[in-house]
Amino acid sequence: MGDEQVGALADRELAAYLEAERRMGGPGARELGAVEMRRRQRRRLAERPSGPDLAEVRDVVVDGPAVTMPPIAARLYRPTLDPLPLVVFLHGGMWTIGGLESHDRLCRRLALAARIAVLAVDYRLAPEHPWPAGPDDAATAFRWAAEHARELSGAAGRPAVAGDSSGGHLAALTCLRMRAEGGPLPAAQILAFPNTDLTLSRPSTRDKSTGWGLTTDAVAWGVANFVPDVARRADPTVSPLLAADLSGLPPAVVVTAEHDPLRDEGDEYATRLAAAGVRVRHRREPGMIHGFLTMDQVAPSAAAAGDRFFADAAVILRG
Repeated sequence: MGDEQVGALADRELAAYLEAERRMGGPGARELGAVEMRRRQRRRLAERPSGPDLAEVRDVVVDGPAVTMPPIAARLYRPTLDPLPLVVFLHGGMWTIGGLESHDRLCRRLALAARIAVLAVDYRLAPEHPWPAGPDDAATAFRWAAEHARELSGAAGRPAVAGDSSGGHLAALTCLRMRAEGGPLPAAQILAFPNTDLTLSRPSTRDKSTGWGLTTDAVAWGVANFVPDVARRADPTVSPLLAADLSGLPPAVVVTAEHDPLRDEGDEYATRLAAAGVRVRHRREPGMIHGFLTMDQVAPSAAAAGDRFFADAAVILRG
């Protein structure tokens, strides 16, 4: 890693992390495949300390709307048993990896810092379950959470949706789908470095394609597994940034990272939401890379950026 690249990062710890990743080398996502990627993720998770203790953490089951749709595993996090806003959380992982365990620490931190109840959703993954399985599960889980909000969080009312990376993509799609189907509309959408354009045509997919952790090739591999039909990726029911009209959508938090191939599509989505009259809290984190919400133990800068994201979530949820 050159001095110029090191100087562009938020702190030395983040630079050391990227340098260690570079030295490890090895095959990328395309060569490893989904099964091996999941196995390696489980091994890393076994070495990660758990998150903060909360008043309640329990697994729940989301019932599908039809016998043809399997139940969806989920996990509820409550920092206190007092009534709190409810947020349905959709994890990242290029639509192919991740689950309840990969984001357990993040969901605990989010619940505690923002003082909210979090329902994490274990939606179906590609390539075994390509589009529209993930979006269908996200919509089903949101509708179920809206129907069971009081028993889940102690408070009635519409839940919000949140997610990081591909989970942010599913959260954005859930808002568009609820608007199209007449609700219930989420109370807010809380998006961290979200995928919004699966055509991968924004400048940052070229400018930040390698050397910053997540690569554009890895994202393209994930997109190909999730939406094998290339033409369909330009459909606004797949790429929310390509929707003609973003008006009438819930208030949004959109946080992006300076050194991220997904940066421009997230920034542009926030800009278009604001132009459509949606209340938006938007920030591009300087010196930061993709995935910083799960890097609080890697670098102080990532932990601080996560804290700012949690604070934004608390503000948007409480008006």
